[in-house]
Amino acid sequence: MHTLTVQTHRRNEWIDITPRVAEVVRRAGLKRGLCLVYCPHTTAAVTINEHADPDVAHDVLTCLARLVPHRHPDERHAEGNSDAHVKASLLGASVLVIVEGAELVLGQWQGIFFCEFDGPRSRQVLVQTLASA
Repeated sequence: MHTLTVQTHRRNEWIDITPRVAEVVRRAGLKRGLCLVYCPHTTAAVTINEHADPDVAHDVLTCLARLVPHRHPDERHAEGNSDAHVKASLLGASVLVIVEGAELVLGQWQGIFFCEFDGPRSRQVLVQTLASA
């Protein structure tokens, strides 16, 4: 298992970690198998989405802000970050990517994103490679 450190700079932010995950796969010598990317935080997530146009990440964050507003009057959680917990749950804690020919198998426009919802913070992303027979 490999740990990536991700430094976030805003409360809500998507960071493309695809090159860093691909480097973990390369260094592991994995030719064929799976790559698990896991976020061990309750107010952050990982997802796969378009990385060719940065407006997509902006638009998803804007939509999530409308769907799950920050500091809703009915929230009970004392830290005031319930929206971050909901957003993290909606996107999920992990993604599983096929590896073939020592490369991540992603669509032409796809990338792997670390999704911050309670930043800025220093975060961890765990990457585990699993070889296929």
